[in-house]
Amino acid sequence: MKVPLEQVEARRRKLSELLDRHSYLPIQELCRLLGVSEATARRDLTALALDNKIIRTFGGALTEFNRRFASFRDRLEHAATSKTRIAAAVHKRIRPGTTCYLDTGTTVYALAELLTREPVRPLHIVTNSLPVGEKLADVEGIDVELIGGRLLGRQSALLGAMAVKSLRFYKIDLAILSGEGANAAGVWNSQDNIVEFQRELLRLSHSHMICLDRTKIGKTAPVLLADWPTVETFVTDASRARLTSAGIAAPKTDFIFA
Repeated sequence: MKVPLEQVEARRRKLSELLDRHSYLPIQELCRLLGVSEATARRDLTALALDNKIIRTFGGALTEFNRRFASFRDRLEHAATSKTRIAAAVHKRIRPGTTCYLDTGTTVYALAELLTREPVRPLHIVTNSLPVGEKLADVEGIDVELIGGRLLGRQSALLGAMAVKSLRFYKIDLAILSGEGANAAGVWNSQDNIVEFQRELLRLSHSHMICLDRTKIGKTAPVLLADWPTVETFVTDASRARLTSAGIAAPKTDFIFA
């Protein structure tokens, strides 16, 4: 029996939304989430790819989010002064001999830049950020390791299931993370695969800092990274009054005001 066109279009919209949320999904997972056969899922993927809404990959599909998302280079110039101030505040908390995880945000990259000028030695850096790895690779006294994972070019980041598994090989003393928004509910980020990775970091690390500049206070994003009871240290150049006006009240969180 032929399926009505409006039903097909609705299913493909849902498929596109799933890929936007998860970034990458294998064909078997798409079938499970949509309740369709593999043949139907493949036809839908082909149709969306022809419309340039997704990228087909071996065994699945990748959302166009990675193409629409502002590139790492584009994001570097946004709130540059704020990022420099936050980087300086975090730098003071890094102790020689520790293993630090630096994630993919441009605020964290500002910290990497500062470490090239004012190294903390010795230091072991683990990262999924290609720019961070390249920036610190030749700094004397700082060892750098890149984890494995799927490369997202515009984000210059390694993510996905393999990246999450790779974290378990390391003992992280301090994880330094970024996000896309913070409000009364907690800290938010842009998509599921990033948040899945960051949550694993929060679970495995001895301690953590989450760094957001003032332009992100009071804002939300598609996925909740952490509610306030689980945020250990939050670093921002926003004022305490601005946090209060955004409804952020977290007595267990250590706030560092850059």
